[in-house]
Amino acid sequence: MPKALLLENIHPFASENLRQHGFEVVTTKGAMDENELIDALDGVDLLGVRSKTNVTEKVLKARPDLTAVGCFSIGTNQVDLDYAGAHGVAVFNAPYSNTRSVVELVISDIIALMRRLPAHSHHVRSGVWDKSASGSHEVRGKTLGIIGYGNIGSQVSVLAEALGMHVLFYDIEEKLALGNAERASSLEDLLEQSDAVTLHVDGRKSNTNFFGEPQFACMKQGAVFINLSRGFVADLDALKAHLDSGHIAGAAVDVYPVEPKKSGDPFKTPLSEEDNVILTPHIGGSTLEAQEAIGHFVSHKLLDYWSNGITSLSVNLPTLNMNPCQGAARIAHLHANLPGVLASVNHVLGSENINITAQALATEDDLGYVVTDVATMPSPSALDALRSLQGTIRVRVL
Repeated sequence: MPKALLLENIHPFASENLRQHGFEVVTTKGAMDENELIDALDGVDLLGVRSKTNVTEKVLKARPDLTAVGCFSIGTNQVDLDYAGAHGVAVFNAPYSNTRSVVELVISDIIALMRRLPAHSHHVRSGVWDKSASGSHEVRGKTLGIIGYGNIGSQVSVLAEALGMHVLFYDIEEKLALGNAERASSLEDLLEQSDAVTLHVDGRKSNTNFFGEPQFACMKQGAVFINLSRGFVADLDALKAHLDSGHIAGAAVDVYPVEPKKSGDPFKTPLSEEDNVILTPHIGGSTLEAQEAIGHFVSHKLLDYWSNGITSLSVNLPTLNMNPCQGAARIAHLHANLPGVLASVNHVLGSENINITAQALATEDDLGYVVTDVATMPSPSALDALRSLQGTIRVRVL
């Protein structure tokens, strides 16, 4: 029986789906460090993680039989994608499943900060009755600056415009503006004009401290700042300084440079004593609807790869989509992107007079992936020959 390990309280649908397809499934509520994960992966074929467990080169090297990793999240920076791909471990994520949940939280944060709800709530809880409109604004007519105009940023744009906001966005790639949103000529131009700024950049290492003192200094007096993207993107000490000075009127932060591994662990942040600030524990995508959708999506992707060799939406292998197997067996051959591999695969099969009923090849960067349906099961010697071909990374018979 194949085995799956699902960490970090992944939605129960994922484990139910895997069990229905013949997997033994082990689940945990918390994350694991490298050594704990290496021990737990003994005999495991499929691994599911969220954002706290790092699947490093050390982990992958220690467990070379691992077939695939499912990131039950948008981000995949918790996995060493290059090493995984080069050693035949497919990685999948859920790039769209929790978009709406994140977007709604961003919009609610903007409204709450512009109305100074965190500050008013804090004052009432402290026994201070501060009934005042000072510093409180409607969002209608205000300018929202969106940094990163991908799946989430563009949907924030749509809802913000529906509330009557003027939307500016900045992205390093060419993006089609939705509605009446306008592309800012530069990041500085966006910051100088925006009454609210929200970050939606990805987890690439080059984005570390992307938003620091120079960027906060460029922001409009009295603007508010929101980060629900990645914890290492924004300099929280710089943010605190601009909150303390009164330059920035409020902030909402959902992600942090260092986060606890599990719920209930102690946590500290320099922003904890700030007045008009919303601090949430990385819950941007944590709605029941989003977690169920992610459980559906990623578990199905893992099963498609395990059973059919399908790599559609894999983040580190060439994309290949195939119909169900049209022969006695399906051979999935992952290899270095070298000339002549397909011909070599067919030569091995032809030497045993094995008829090919369907075949597809995809290449991307340094990797090639060929899936072949055959009319008869290859002999052990033929499979050994396929594994011995130059550049072969992994051969799976499905």
